Formats: sequence, structure tokens, C-alpha cells
Amino acid sequence: MRTVADLEERLARPRGVLVDDLRKLDGDLLILGAGGKLGPSLVRLALRGVAEAGTSARVIAVSRFSEPGLADALRDEGAVVVEADITDDAALAALPDAPNVVFLVGAKFGTSGREHATWATNAYLPGRVAQRFADARIVALSTGNVYPLVPVTSGGCVEATPVQPVGEYAMSCLGRERVLTHFSERHGTPLALIRLNYAVEMRYGVLVDVASAVLADQPVDLTMGHANIVWQGYANEVTLRALHHARTPPFVLNLTGPELVSVRQVATALADRLGREARFTGTEAPTALLSNAQLCHRLFGYPDVPVAELIDLTADWVGDGLPLLGKPTGFQRRDGNF
Repeated sequence: MRTVADLEERLARPRGVLVDDLRKLDGDLLILGAGGKLGPSLVRLALRGVAEAGTSARVIAVSRFSEPGLADALRDEGAVVVEADITDDAALAALPDAPNVVFLVGAKFGTSGREHATWATNAYLPGRVAQRFADARIVALSTGNVYPLVPVTSGGCVEATPVQPVGEYAMSCLGRERVLTHFSERHGTPLALIRLNYAVEMRYGVLVDVASAVLADQPVDLTMGHANIVWQGYANEVTLRALHHARTPPFVLNLTGPELVSVRQVATALADRLGREARFTGTEAPTALLSNAQLCHRLFGYPDVPVAELIDLTADWVGDGLPLLGKPTGFQRRDGNF
């Protein structure tokens, strides 16, 4: 992949299993938060999947679309684009009805000092959306941050692990899950909650954070010494396919890759490919934020882009100075403050 267009095409390339699942969906697909980090690539994947499925379903992309040109680009690619701020009740009420809703809206960075706004976005707004689309099936993106830090030797948290969020962001995300669950059970709305950590592609993610530090000759913090990562194209695919698993009580799914990724080993591998020397600070803590995604892999198969390939692609991309989103993940934070 040598250009943004190459990357977007790879992210939007549907596998046959997704095409088959989209063919079985009844009606249109409404994607809320289509202008965020995952949104554009998920919309494009849905568009290509629906086209290959040969159905008449519309893919409706909803966002404020603060990125110049994005709304027009998605419109040109076939999406029905609705430019709206859904925190406004009138704008939310005016959205078109759809039987399939993917909810991607969330706030993470800038939480410290603006905790009230984070809670409004992550916990209050989902309730308003759940009331507006009570007759739909909903897949809502959540996060593995709702889990506690666990021993690196534990294999990671499973869906039944008691939640213990650290920090306002993680607590507000658990609030989102609880509020959505309340309205799911109240209205009988089928719901799937997707606990994702951490999606990566070549412009952002844990690997980009580490590669950028190595390239800039900055020390890589090893305190959060291990992490889970997953190719964003696979994350988008599973999110769309989870529409068929939405239910009441909600279907909860950990979404990440199968590997326990060592930050030290990743930094060393990236440094080798970049022709640099990795420098480190801190030592690996015995605990980390880790999720066990065996259920996901059993239901949806394994990610189609393995970690070794992701490392190679990231090194090439960052080393060549290709565009980045400039949105660090903050995966190193152990206090939950973002």
C-alpha cells in the first residue's frame, strides 16, 4: 500500500462471509458516527458488501462530518449522507428510519477537565438513540476499557469477566452499555455491544504510536508492556456481521486479535524495519488491559491480516512519511485519564 487510496481500498474489501451476511439483512443500514476514525472505512466496506450482495439496501452515513470533503466523497461512493449533529433532539428525530443501526459515536480524548461532556456523549446520547430507534436492531461500539487491568499471564478478560472500569472515560463507556441495555430490555430492541481494543491501520493505532516514537528517536514506555491489536478491516467486518447476533438481553462480544502483543518486541521489530534503534523507558508491569476474543474468533473467524504483516505495513507507511491521523491511542495510560 503506497497511497491513502490503496489503504482505503484494502479496508473496504469485503470477504465472502460478510457479503453473505449482508445479503441476509432486511432493509437499510444506518451508521451513526460515520465521520469518526472507524466510520468512513466501515461505510465503504458496507457499500461494497451490499453492492456485491446485490441487494437494494441503502447505506445511510450520519455525522457532523467535520473533515472537509469526506461527506462528498462518501456520497460519491454511493452512501446516503446525512450531515447532522445527533446531540440535537430535532436532528435525531429527523433521521430516516432504518431496521439496522450501527452506533459508533463516542468521546475519549479531552476527557480530563470535561468529564461532563464525555458522560453526555457516551452515556446520555446512547439512550436518546435507543429511544429513537427502538424498533431497529442495534450494534453499538464499546471498548475493552470497561475491564480491569489483569495479569499478563491470565489470557485476558472474557465477556463474563466482572467489569471494573478505570477512569472517567471507561466508566462513561460502561454507562453507555448500561443505558443501552436498559432500553433494549424496556423496548425489546435487539442489541449487540462490541468491546473493541485496539483497532489498527496504517494511519493510527498502537503500532503507529510505537513506530512514530521509534522514528523520532523517542523512548517507548514499557509500563503497559502488552496489548491486544486487530486489523481495522476485520473489526469493521465483525461489527457489521454482529447485526445478526443482536438480541435481548444484549449480545456482548470482545473484538480484538488472538495474539498477546509485547510492546518491547513490537518496538524492536519496527526499529529493525525502520533502520533505527529502539529506546525504552520503564519496565513491564505484571498487569495490562487485555481482552480474550476466543468467542469472536469462533463466530467470525480469525483476522485476515496477522500482526507480522501489520508491523511490516506500518513500518513502510510511517517510514515513507505517508499521512497519519495524528490521534494517539493513549494505550500506555494505566490511570484511565485521556
